[in-house]
Amino acid sequence: MPRYVARRLGQALLVVAGVVGLTFVIMRMVPGDPAVAFAGPKATPGQLAEARERFGLDDPLPAQLWNYVRDLVTGDWGTSLRTRQPVVEDLYVAFPASLELVGAALLGAVVVGVPVGVLAARYKRKFPDIGVRVTSMLAVSVPVFWLALALQTVFAGHLDWLPVAGEYDPALDTTSPLTLWTNITVVDALITGNWPILTSTLEHLVLPALVVAAYPTGVIAQMTRAGLIEESGQDHARMERALGFGETAILTRFALRPALNPVLSLIALVFAYAIVNGFLVEAVFNWPGLGRYAVESIRHLDTPAIAGVTLLVALMYVLANLLVDLLQGVVDPRARPR
Repeated sequence: MPRYVARRLGQALLVVAGVVGLTFVIMRMVPGDPAVAFAGPKATPGQLAEARERFGLDDPLPAQLWNYVRDLVTGDWGTSLRTRQPVVEDLYVAFPASLELVGAALLGAVVVGVPVGVLAARYKRKFPDIGVRVTSMLAVSVPVFWLALALQTVFAGHLDWLPVAGEYDPALDTTSPLTLWTNITVVDALITGNWPILTSTLEHLVLPALVVAAYPTGVIAQMTRAGLIEESGQDHARMERALGFGETAILTRFALRPALNPVLSLIALVFAYAIVNGFLVEAVFNWPGLGRYAVESIRHLDTPAIAGVTLLVALMYVLANLLVDLLQGVVDPRARPR
């Protein structure tokens, strides 16, 4: 097991190194001069020269790459050309809101998708199975921006059940100010017992989380159904039927655990997809997360901020895959290294 963990860590570091190199190349290929973006269009030649020296833009490319990697390792991800703040500080403010949204969406996707997949496998080719397959296909196929606008129109516009946008009611900043610990509003509200902000945040979270969860829920349900159907045809399932176990018991007690192995790998994939897909959802719902920060950075050609967002998403993807690989060995002993 230690060798397996070391090997997976080495593979993860190779992926991160590739992302770092690719990000550096893309930053140098983006049109526009970062010195002009930082100093302003009316900057004097002296101010432009100072900005170019500050960012090392006149150094040879190998030296720029070395400085870039060195700064990343030491925690210096550059300075945003738009906010004039360190990119790490901007990400520390923006990313927790995205993690809150994606975490709630994936939790809902797993809680709904796995039981629905079990239901479809239990009644294969019958009405429940057909309904689950049609619904999951719709959830996977519907464009997120259309679903977001439709939910806003129905539940916020016509029914007035839920808020239309934002993370929580901004008036609560005056009446019930929140003390920040993790920058994840739900967690901080729970820690400090700030029930008004907790209630408001949960209400604002429902619609965007439903939109982000639509695709993962459909995929997880389909994958769970397929895995259970395959496991129910194995030799162990036939032996369990011979011993008198019913189909429901076979699926839930014996087939579900090995069938969850590919589902875990899928969760790691849809996690990164949900973060990127959440960018558009955050724009529609005015959610103050990584998506809004990325959109503003792209609009202002803020290359250090764009690179920071890219690296952060890549790191989260690699970390999610690493954790899933290790968890697979716990869920299914057959996946453990020999």
